[in-house]
Amino acid sequence: MLAVGARLSGGRWHVRDGVLAVSGGLLAPLLRSRVFRAYGLTLGHVVLGADPASLDLVWLHELRHVRQYELWGPFFLPAYALSSLFAWARGGHYYRDNRFEIDARAHE
Repeated sequence: MLAVGARLSGGRWHVRDGVLAVSGGLLAPLLRSRVFRAYGLTLGHVVLGADPASLDLVWLHELRHVRQYELWGPFFLPAYALSSLFAWARGGHYYRDNRFEIDARAHE
């Protein structure tokens, strides 16, 4: 839905490394909002970027999340959420200390 909304609001789609890359349109204000504060976001085999430059900046990181999704399948989002919860419960940061994020940073 976000990809369609982005396209209808002036965003761009293209296939890159076998993944649908979507940038611009409504994604810019959404990803830069206080809720996300992100350059990019991965949902399955779709990588969303605030704009083309942001997408380029985070591409390898987000591509790793695509691979994690392929490995974990429907369990990826719950596992990601639990990893954030465990990091926070141990006194860490819910994002920086999430094991999936640590892995993605290692593959940038």
